[in-house]
Amino acid sequence: MTLADRTRRRLLLLALLAAVWTVLASAAVALSPAAVDDLDTSVGQPLAAFTDRHAPLERAAVLVAEATRPLVLIPLLALVALLLAVRGFRRTALWLAVVPSCCQLTTVAMKAGFARPRPSYAHMELTDLSFPSGHATGSACAAGVVMVLATVFVRRGGQRRLVAATAVLFALVVGTDRLLLGVHGLVDVLTGYAVATLWVAGSAWLVDPTPRPPALDPLPVAGPRPRDVAVVLNPVKVEDPVAFRALVDSRARELGWDVPRWYETTVESTGAVMAQDAARSGAELVVVCGGDGTVRAVCGAMAGTGVPVGVVPAGTGNLLARNLDVPLWLNGAVEVALNGRDRTIDLVRVSGDGLAAGEHYLVMAGMGFDAAIMEGANERIKARVGWLAYVVSGARNLMFPAVRVEVRVDDGAWTQARARTVVIGNVGFLQAGLPLLPDAVIDDGRLDAVLVNPRRFHHWLLVVVRVVGRARKLDETVNRVTGRVIEVRAAADTPRQVDGDPVGAGRELRCECLPGGLVVRVPR
Repeated sequence: MTLADRTRRRLLLLALLAAVWTVLASAAVALSPAAVDDLDTSVGQPLAAFTDRHAPLERAAVLVAEATRPLVLIPLLALVALLLAVRGFRRTALWLAVVPSCCQLTTVAMKAGFARPRPSYAHMELTDLSFPSGHATGSACAAGVVMVLATVFVRRGGQRRLVAATAVLFALVVGTDRLLLGVHGLVDVLTGYAVATLWVAGSAWLVDPTPRPPALDPLPVAGPRPRDVAVVLNPVKVEDPVAFRALVDSRARELGWDVPRWYETTVESTGAVMAQDAARSGAELVVVCGGDGTVRAVCGAMAGTGVPVGVVPAGTGNLLARNLDVPLWLNGAVEVALNGRDRTIDLVRVSGDGLAAGEHYLVMAGMGFDAAIMEGANERIKARVGWLAYVVSGARNLMFPAVRVEVRVDDGAWTQARARTVVIGNVGFLQAGLPLLPDAVIDDGRLDAVLVNPRRFHHWLLVVVRVVGRARKLDETVNRVTGRVIEVRAAADTPRQVDGDPVGAGRELRCECLPGGLVVRVPR
């Protein structure tokens, strides 16, 4: 999806307002320098005098000034652009590479053209000129770029608002710092903000830095066209369902699919029955857009049908998509779902006391600490800040008590252990690429399990080091097993989760790998 029309209108309005301010401020500096000096002195001199009287404040202000110099911020933004380019977001990377350079060049040109000297009450001896503030331009450019990137890549409105508030606060701190040091006047700072806003908002409105997936030709198919595709959508997980429908319908038509049949999930119907209905009605592809629960329900229903499932991740964890290298941004995920290649992966049948018959999962099931995190993640906080809700819940449950468990692999002998958490995985990687189960492969016909039991609080650090470092050492703190069937029995009722969904406390989990049970779409 490209930037929404409402967002583009706001960008255009911001760019126009910034242009008007820049022109008016420039005219005032050129035609009425004394009046501008009086205004800046009336605001800036008292602030500089206040800093004079408080040495710790002056030292802090100098540190802020050094840390936020344009020659520091611009290379950082260039590094982000490079990382985006490496990840394949070349359009966004090019925009990010050009905008800060244009901001800096405009600032340098204006300084040279207006030749406005620094205020006489400045705390620092600076030889360059004052109008506009380079620090203000650089900080506002960085803040604006971050907000645009959040608009492009961050799905949740709460997270975007948090990013925007933090970015604006950063720019305001830098601008205030220039006034406290007396090295710029108010007009210098505001015009620096305006120059950055003009370039960031104007360029984003003009070229739209939203990444575009590579335009691949449709895969060759046998039989007549068009082809039948169904889409199961959890409308709660998509910010603009109407725009999402338009995106999918348009791309499906371009690729030779028939007009998609749409199903929307509800609290009572999570998508399994809808997926089965789509398959019975002749769908050659079922696309699911939603959180991990919706994806699990649809994939479980499609197991064994041979009908491929395209996953458009819109949840908090999105672990299946991450482990299949499916893009997490909508345009890319839709492209893979409709025009990717088919891959056969394993499915896992899970049973236990209190679990419904026929339950399946694709990613991970667990008992103990990990399930307590899922249970404790407040839905309202998840809706606002996404995966950060799990961080909060994890901190609360960090010393979840160890439980005595028995583990059996492939009908072998039961072995006893103590564990704060037991995770049985079909894939290996968590959020941020953490390799909890580094040997797990989603199509190897086997499951991998890890038992974690840090006996003291500081032992969690050892667990993190060993997980991140993919250490092969096995002991009572971190132990791993692998097999086609893995069973766990706990001595007491223990929280359990299946693909991130809490399924209630219990004492048993039996997980059986079903090799090649599901066909999914992955990038070509």
